[in-house]
Amino acid sequence: MTPEILFYLLIGILVLSFLIDQGLDYLNAKRYSDPIPEELNDVYEPEEYKKSQRFNKERYKFGVLTSTVSLLITLAFFFFDGFAFVDSIARSISDNEILIGLVFFGIILFGSDILMTPFSYYSTFVIEEKYGFNKTSVKTFITDKLKGWAVTALLGGVILAAIIWFYQQTNDKFWLYAWGVVTLFSVFLNFFYARLIVPLFNKQTPLEKGDLRSEIEDYATKVGFTLDKIFVIDGSKRSTKANAYFSGFGSEKRVTLYDTLIHDLETDELVAVLAHEVGHYKRNHIIINLFISIVITGFTFWLLSLFIGNPLLSEALHVATPSFHVGLIAFGILYSPISEITGLIMNYISRKFEYQADNYAKDTHSASALISGLKKLNKNSLSNLTPHPWYVFMHYSHPTLLQRYRNLLDG
Repeated sequence: MTPEILFYLLIGILVLSFLIDQGLDYLNAKRYSDPIPEELNDVYEPEEYKKSQRFNKERYKFGVLTSTVSLLITLAFFFFDGFAFVDSIARSISDNEILIGLVFFGIILFGSDILMTPFSYYSTFVIEEKYGFNKTSVKTFITDKLKGWAVTALLGGVILAAIIWFYQQTNDKFWLYAWGVVTLFSVFLNFFYARLIVPLFNKQTPLEKGDLRSEIEDYATKVGFTLDKIFVIDGSKRSTKANAYFSGFGSEKRVTLYDTLIHDLETDELVAVLAHEVGHYKRNHIIINLFISIVITGFTFWLLSLFIGNPLLSEALHVATPSFHVGLIAFGILYSPISEITGLIMNYISRKFEYQADNYAKDTHSASALISGLKKLNKNSLSNLTPHPWYVFMHYSHPTLLQRYRNLLDG
């Protein structure tokens, strides 16, 4: 294969991925005006459903614009030798390959984020604001960006530097060491994400004593689940949308409830949502997902080790000096079809796990309370209740509300 053929293969993968995504988005958008399933008739009032349709249609149109601009920028970068230009800047700063790689990715990631920031701003302060979701101030928006860049530079930079160093030292065996480093990092984050990362962006406070905490503690005792750390996160500083999640293991195990969730749901519904999260823990979903992620990461690094030394990867991007960082860009695009397949598998497993967690909540608490809570959460986020099956198959990590409703009643 010549560099030119590989160049157009990379372009073909990017364009084909874009067309598939746009096709799925179009099919899904065609379903926005479908009638609400009978089982979900009580989710929206007629005017609320019209608002939901307007919101989803507007998000779809904006998504088409954003994706198209992103693709055009990427293609321009390819056809006008953007990678060679950035590589020359990085090499003008240092002759150390690790530092060159860090500068190279820093420029690309920082530059692409800057270019897409106006779209992010419009999404937050125009669309989300228009439909009553946005609570973010301009100051918070900017500080979130700066903090995000700092965290990415620190954590991503350390990992990338380690991977390049291992490649320099061990060549084709580097993937084993890189896999080990990323695995340790993933496990560490699973343990301490809520303690180290979340506080950079949100305030977490222990759930105050009262009826809700008492009900949660009574439920935890009933199912034999030790739960000492129950936190409330100030999600309302950015959005009215609600969420809850479980994190950590052992002494770091905790459940986090968004303050918007506490505002939107009744106590019985909140306990049902918590029961769902406990179901994930009881069924070992967190550990299984972590294990699968580690295996996929190992496979990816092994595959990378087979290709990264080939100068063809750098030549295809019109970079004269073969290097790990440029080859990584080309490999990432070549790997994307495989990544899509593994993503489909992970989404399928995730949907199965959601059913299992729902069933656990039904068996140990209440199906009706969970159904009621899920309906409220979908209503308050103006969710699409009639997504296209192919869109669900490709993109949904959770079953649809209708699927969860039927499972809870009949499953």
